[in-house]
Amino acid sequence: MKQITLAAPFTVSGKGLHTGKDITAEFTPAPVNHGYKFQRTDLDGEPVVDALAENVQSTTRGTVIAKGDVSISTIEHAMAALYAAGIDNCLIKINGPEMPILDGSAKEFCEKINVVGTEEQNADKDFYIVKQKIEVRDPETGASIVVLPDTDFSVDVMIDFKSPVLSNQFASLEKIEDFASEIAASRTFVFVREIEPLVKNNLIKGGDLDNAVVIYDSPMEQTELDRLADLMGVQRKNVSEFGFIQEKPLVADNEPARHKLMDVMGDLALIGRPLKGKVLATRPGHSINTTFAKKIRKEIKRQDVQAPVYDPNKEPIMDNNRIRELLPHRYPMLLIDKVIEMGSNYIVGVKNITANEPFFPGHFPQEPVLPGVLQIEAMAQTGGLLVLSTVDEPERYSTYFMKIDNVKFRHKVVPGDTLIFHISFMTELRRGCAVMKGYAFVGEKIVSECEFMAQIIKNK
Repeated sequence: MKQITLAAPFTVSGKGLHTGKDITAEFTPAPVNHGYKFQRTDLDGEPVVDALAENVQSTTRGTVIAKGDVSISTIEHAMAALYAAGIDNCLIKINGPEMPILDGSAKEFCEKINVVGTEEQNADKDFYIVKQKIEVRDPETGASIVVLPDTDFSVDVMIDFKSPVLSNQFASLEKIEDFASEIAASRTFVFVREIEPLVKNNLIKGGDLDNAVVIYDSPMEQTELDRLADLMGVQRKNVSEFGFIQEKPLVADNEPARHKLMDVMGDLALIGRPLKGKVLATRPGHSINTTFAKKIRKEIKRQDVQAPVYDPNKEPIMDNNRIRELLPHRYPMLLIDKVIEMGSNYIVGVKNITANEPFFPGHFPQEPVLPGVLQIEAMAQTGGLLVLSTVDEPERYSTYFMKIDNVKFRHKVVPGDTLIFHISFMTELRRGCAVMKGYAFVGEKIVSECEFMAQIIKNK
């Protein structure tokens, strides 16, 4: 799958939920590997902040990202809409400190993305694939995020409030393509009893019954309700019984749970990569959501590339016979058994290490270890197949190893191991020369890595 950006820019305008200021945000296309970034056009130098989990500054009534003194808040609804649309790269230019709240949902963002459309880019998507159970828990609140391996992205959310109006609710999104129709219109919500503390903390200056669902669940005199309305600068409402207070009816009985699901998606977008896994969120909030995203970000920064998924039952893209047609190497120097995955700029190959390899009797008699130089040679052969995939009639070409840099050996490789190689272009192919980055994995561990250059030459 290719990376995606917007086909054309669009703008949204409205007041900020917390500042009450009139704000305009322009969503613009961005180049490959750009990710999501926010640009403060109202500040000197128009600084840019990457929308990544490590830049989260606060999670009080919204997600706030910052770089130094520059911050942007309430980004989660816009992020959820971009993420759900499969958009990988977007620059959001904003003339204020927070995103406009609009109607408290992601509906307008989704509608405008649909109007301008998206554009496929010339680079492969870089998924974060969940291979084993990952969880984050908060014992104090009972909140948890658990993600299980799955072939696609899906979310289940359960919320639980100590409220006679809003107690237990559940929402689910099985297909991300259904976000715009099932989740996007769900609005943010607030309890009447929370309003005065929020106002005293200089928040929700732009809140009203047009951009939030208000929940009345604790006895209060009408005079007190009128005072809160005046404090907020909104129209007074006569309320005689517990329930939901809003100008428009609920979009669904479980609208609050659906909105929490939206928040989960918006915060998980801060991972910086689309995720493949099943998300189970219990009593989620921006704090636990972003804590989970930070955990994944640490893993991504620790290891530049994930170990490829290897399913031995899956038909290879190239078997040993096809590899022998393309590479001149033969026993004992053919060090790639099959190719299991290939994109426009990367390839994944497999080498099974057996006790019968010809070098083990001498390296070493009492402790067989695969020589590091042969690991690099195997990477080079895999990279050669990637380079050959760029030309017509690849059987008429050969690739030659020209340079090697930044070699690292991390773990020894022994009989019984299965080596998985991930090789990708670092630069475009120029004048028949390719610079590539190679990783060798055993299981989830990187055992070696290097950068190398190869040249492709037509056979005489």
